[in-house]
Amino acid sequence: MAVSVAAPSPRSEPLLWLQLLALGLLPLEALLLLLLLGASDPGSLPLLERLLCWAIGVLAPAALLWRLPVDPWSLLVAQVPQRARREIQQRLSALQPPAVLRLGSLVGLAILSLVLLWWCDNHAAFASAFSPVADSPRLVGLLLAAAVLALLQWQGQQVVQALWLLSRSPQQLEEQGSGRSVAFTDSSVLSLGLPVLLLPPLAGAAPYQGQDQISPPSKTSSEGSGIQSPDPEPSALPATATATDSSAAASPVAIEPEQASEEREGDDLDQEVD
Repeated sequence: MAVSVAAPSPRSEPLLWLQLLALGLLPLEALLLLLLLGASDPGSLPLLERLLCWAIGVLAPAALLWRLPVDPWSLLVAQVPQRARREIQQRLSALQPPAVLRLGSLVGLAILSLVLLWWCDNHAAFASAFSPVADSPRLVGLLLAAAVLALLQWQGQQVVQALWLLSRSPQQLEEQGSGRSVAFTDSSVLSLGLPVLLLPPLAGAAPYQGQDQISPPSKTSSEGSGIQSPDPEPSALPATATATDSSAAASPVAIEPEQASEEREGDDLDQEVD
């Protein structure tokens, strides 16, 4: 029996798909940023305040994430324990996006964050009545806005990394993931959150894609092994004999009427003699 086993696919990991849900949170986080910036009126130097908020919330996290990439098994508040990670998760951890992709994503997210911060601060006056930190100092609103920008930076890096890992084929995972040290990559990524995530693989993505191939034994191999085939069953009896026996067993024996009359006459003679 020859069994062909395929390597597991990265698409069977549910945590990679959960990270893509961060794209749906971007409008809500932009609205939260607008409400936080509307807590107070801009100061005398709004340009300097925006650049300071952007540097704290975007540039500092970008420098950290360049040195320590995000862990693909961390959701910022919870993560998969390193000792409980499956083999495919360890292999995916060993894979890292190329430096060009990482640098491009960091620069692109930094520019988009600056544009978003600038637009929200210009239109924050319309949301001042709905701000959760209304009548707070300007510094409080800027620090909270910097925290939201840092969250956007983290989520953007996770989305880029998840898309890149999901695009890997099982062959690339088998070739590239097995040739690197998992212990080294675990110590060189930024993994945040409580180790409580234990998600099973997706049931729809079958890890085995091959089929069993069973080849019948050849004639020469059966002869060489000395195994004799069982004798054929004895042939059935002729059809005529079988039919005759069955008819004979089925039909009852008929009594001739003459014999019955003779028995009656014998009985009458016995009565007269008596």
